[in-house]
Amino acid sequence: MLELLKETYAGKKVFLTGHTGFKGSWLLVMLKELGAEVMGFSLKPETSKDLYFQINGDDICESIIGDIRNQERVKYAIIDFQPDFVIHMAAQALVIPSYTDPVGTMSSNVMGTIHVMEGFKALAKPCIMVNITTDKVYENKERMEPYVEDDPKGGYDPYSASKAAAEIVSQSYRLSFFNPKKYSEHQKSMSTVRSGNVIGGGDWNESRIIPDLARALGMNEKLILRNPGAVRPWQHVLDPLYGYLLLGAKMAKDPVKFADAYNFGPEPENELTVEELIKISIETWGSGTYEVQQKEGQLHEAGLLKLDITKAKTSLNWAPKLNAQDTISWTIDWYKTPSEDWGTKTTQQVQNYFQKL
Repeated sequence: MLELLKETYAGKKVFLTGHTGFKGSWLLVMLKELGAEVMGFSLKPETSKDLYFQINGDDICESIIGDIRNQERVKYAIIDFQPDFVIHMAAQALVIPSYTDPVGTMSSNVMGTIHVMEGFKALAKPCIMVNITTDKVYENKERMEPYVEDDPKGGYDPYSASKAAAEIVSQSYRLSFFNPKKYSEHQKSMSTVRSGNVIGGGDWNESRIIPDLARALGMNEKLILRNPGAVRPWQHVLDPLYGYLLLGAKMAKDPVKFADAYNFGPEPENELTVEELIKISIETWGSGTYEVQQKEGQLHEAGLLKLDITKAKTSLNWAPKLNAQDTISWTIDWYKTPSEDWGTKTTQQVQNYFQKL
């Protein structure tokens, strides 16, 4: 598969939104290793610790600091760059902050997505778009059965609702403007992708379990768990990013067949509760303690969420390369690395991952 990725992206132009974020920074390193030319469009990194600075992001892409809620700026950045691929990752990506700023969350995740699709639509050339949403787009019934791509969309919290809405408008644009049946007329191919809860080195976001753990361990403090029994499709960040790139490569070869929606998650045997994830992480780190504190009036977060990845496995020949123990080991290894070596560690892990393909 590595040869297919190199053949697809080497020398090609990739317009990447959200390039300064956690997942975007990892994807930048992957695209650099594949030889792509990248233009990033995103808000500026929030702190000096952000992964984008550790990988020297400005040296490996043409970076535009901007807001996807600015339609004209997004549209003309895409038109000026004339990309071969658009990968849309920019978003307000957290559940808890979405309660604090539901309007900002909706405008970023719904209207921002529309703005990117408008720029994509305005291109007068063939182009591939991979639109990243989330596993939380599904109307969550807290059921044991994993969700498949055609299950109903919905959302309790504003973040989940915003991403479900982004899926609905993306489907509308795909049918209305990028219909696979009329590909010869518009020459645009768009897919949407939904990944599970990603973890990996370089994530410093608030209200995420692994960054909270890394901060607690680094300061020799006790970690506080809100929802210890919650089950999530945990996976290392490199697994879904590989899926996005593989999907883009498949779309480049057959833009009609693969213009669809796909789940990317772990194998069922690698699904863990929050508490199981933390126990293994602390054991891997070699120290640390935690305490469960569930408060009255706690904001709602899903308790059970599983993804069915059969479609990605059978249609794309994709499969996760890191099991639960590998995922945690790679993540803890990154955080235990001295800060001056974080960029090098990120590149090494990308290279080690590519050797598994």
